[in-house]
Amino acid sequence: MAGHSHWAGIKHKKGKADKIRSKIFSKISREITVAAKLGDRNPEMNSRLRAAIQSARAANMPKDNIDRAIDKSEAGDQSNFESIRYEGFGPKNIAVIVDTLTDNKNRTASSIRKLFQKNGGSLGTQGSASHNFIQNGVIKIDYNLISEEKVLDLALNAGAEDCISYDDSIHEIRCEKEDIYKVKKLLENEIDSFISTRIEWVPTIFIEANDNEKNDILSFLETLEDDDDVQNVYSNVKFKK
Repeated sequence: MAGHSHWAGIKHKKGKADKIRSKIFSKISREITVAAKLGDRNPEMNSRLRAAIQSARAANMPKDNIDRAIDKSEAGDQSNFESIRYEGFGPKNIAVIVDTLTDNKNRTASSIRKLFQKNGGSLGTQGSASHNFIQNGVIKIDYNLISEEKVLDLALNAGAEDCISYDDSIHEIRCEKEDIYKVKKLLENEIDSFISTRIEWVPTIFIEANDNEKNDILSFLETLEDDDDVQNVYSNVKFKK
């Protein structure tokens, strides 16, 4: 990634520096509850729950919080959360995909639409932005945990397609989405801590932005991430260094 900064690396650095713990914990807790509700409460039997718990541990969420989130799935909670994807275009016509988990889709749709419009962007229909991306299995590891050479070797031997290191921030291992947990299981033989493991939208076509445009674009993407119903934001912006 020499010469450019990507949203994937920037938001991880940003998150480490100034994320609000309660908001991060709330989003991860919601994912844990939904994963446990839709599948087995045993993470060994539920890959979505296992990945959510690993994300919680990477964010230093206390074990009691994790246990409460799992218990909530059987505590008579009447909330029915729905996964909804929004697609649109932001400043400089960057393509944006927003994954949400919501119990009120009218509220969420209105909120996301306003955020796009306020920043000079617009929501599109399903498929309007996602054709700029492919879905990959993405496994993220703290950069300081392992060297670039070693993680690349481990990733390729585990059957991954690629491993990208972002500027002293994270290692991002990519594989076919169907292979993500097979690759992860092999990596676990050498690595015991992961930031996240999930299916992500990875850009195939990039929009390049300069320093004058960077602040407006980052502000827009970060505002989307801050919305309580938003779980993940993906963009095809690439910043010059």
